[in-house]
Amino acid sequence: MKTHDLPIAEIYVPVDRRKEIDPERVDQRIQDLLDGAEERPIQVRQGNGRYVLIKGIHRLEARKAVGDQTIQAYIVQARLH
Repeated sequence: MKTHDLPIAEIYVPVDRRKEIDPERVDQRIQDLLDGAEERPIQVRQGNGRYVLIKGIHRLEARKAVGDQTIQAYIVQARLH
């Protein structure tokens, strides 16, 4: 599967996904980024002219926290959640 560098600002996070955020996991992902650890791409689907997050909420939030403007993602075909 091909990865894409997507603008973080164009990724919509559904309300039910936002409820899953664990601040400790986000902090660990931030530390991993700062340590240079390899990171798996998040998964998104296209819908209504935007990208919708499917998997990778903690990686996305960590990237936002460190000020990144883009994130690597797989664009997948998925049913609406």
